[in-house]
Amino acid sequence: MRPNKRDELVRKALQVFYQDGFHATGMDKLVVETGVSKTSMYKHFRTKEELILAALRLRDENFRNWFLRRIEELADTPADQLIASFDALGEWFEEDGFRGCMFIKAGAEFQDKTHPIHVQAAEHKRLLLEYFTDLARRAGASAPEALACQILLLKEGAIVTAVLLKSCDPAREAKAAAKVLLEAALLS
Repeated sequence: MRPNKRDELVRKALQVFYQDGFHATGMDKLVVETGVSKTSMYKHFRTKEELILAALRLRDENFRNWFLRRIEELADTPADQLIASFDALGEWFEEDGFRGCMFIKAGAEFQDKTHPIHVQAAEHKRLLLEYFTDLARRAGASAPEALACQILLLKEGAIVTAVLLKSCDPAREAKAAAKVLLEAALLS
């Protein structure tokens, strides 16, 4: 399989894993959904777990590129960007096919903290925490690490709530809470 075919396989597998989950998606389903034979898959990925890791790396790259760029489009200052992250989340929640966070799912399906898939999922969250910490520091928060953790917790909770409850507006509610936390962090 040529490299672009490999990339296409990873993109298609990403869609299937996002829609159906990791454990619920067997290689036979991937063959049907991607149109790639098992033989071709196994040429590039010795195991389904290797394909999952490639899909997670692609999802991380795609999501963080979109999310960070969108935040910067929505707001100019670091403080406003922390708050605008919830506007970007709200846009994501409204997309057709929104099914929550692939990394939350990966962490739930592969709970052993040393498992490479769990490690990859945790790395995605660590990178987001690092991003929020940098914004909080540049915004002048008195305890930027603590504020970043709080913002990340609100973000993650909003994602889970958006998937499970249709009776509230999690991005808007999380944004309101984030404003209170930011205000307190800037006054301290």
